[in-house]
Amino acid sequence: MFSNKKEATNLLISVVIALILLKLIVSWITRSMSILAQAADSLLDLFAGIITFSAVRIATKPADEDHPYGHGKVEDIAGLAQGLLIFIAGGLIIYSSIIRIIKGSQVKATEAGIAVMLISIGVSIFLSRYLYAVSKTTDSPVLEANARNIAADVYSALAVLIGLAIVRITNLNMIDSIIAIGMAIYILRIAFITACKPIVGLIDSKLPASEERVIKRCLADHRNSIVGFHSLRTRHAGSQHYIDLHLVLAGNINIDQAHEICDRIEKEIEKELVEANVTIHIEPCTDECPQCPVVCSNRRPV
Repeated sequence: MFSNKKEATNLLISVVIALILLKLIVSWITRSMSILAQAADSLLDLFAGIITFSAVRIATKPADEDHPYGHGKVEDIAGLAQGLLIFIAGGLIIYSSIIRIIKGSQVKATEAGIAVMLISIGVSIFLSRYLYAVSKTTDSPVLEANARNIAADVYSALAVLIGLAIVRITNLNMIDSIIAIGMAIYILRIAFITACKPIVGLIDSKLPASEERVIKRCLADHRNSIVGFHSLRTRHAGSQHYIDLHLVLAGNINIDQAHEICDRIEKEIEKELVEANVTIHIEPCTDECPQCPVVCSNRRPV
């Protein structure tokens, strides 16, 4: 259920629309600025979901004549936009809280506000976990950004919930605004983390060390048929991984044998790394005989 990017995005948009409508109704009933800020936050989630939906549709398109490397960077651009939206959400919460403090706004029917915040927290936890799981399965930075965005909503909703509870008990309306400001600072931190990963993809940084170790392990598994490798370069565009390297082979093998070795290595790397695209440049060995494990009729005496 919701195991791919399109299904997860559809779920995201449906849930966020429902939460926006619920929060708008309750904010009107309670006259609560903090709940209204939550509705605005969810509206940003909706915009983020629409961006994600569009990005996923574009990023999953196959490579074409104008985009021979595919459209994966669209996901990185969308992920960066997600980070900016979370910054805006944090700013809105701070702004709304300050306005409440200045105006001394009174909250009515706090029970309704508490109930809707509890619903929002539960739904957001469920949704963020699903999105995060799908983002890991599909290696999608834009879905991961959405997961972080929804997770940030849990903390902002919790701040509003605590504030409403305190108002209900003490009638000190200023308390929930102060708590909301504190949680908004945490949301701004989430925004920074969310924006960092897509930026890494946009500037063509190499794959994480753990993924490069996977590549080297696959090459090591073929140490009896390859002399060595060098010039390993990696990068990613969205969920797509690009890997190229120079593979040194024994000088006495023919083209068919070299092609077969490269095919095996490419398939193993692509099996280990989701959406990997491997390019191998073949080179004949020169003076590697002393350390070469390959059985070769051209071996020089050591």
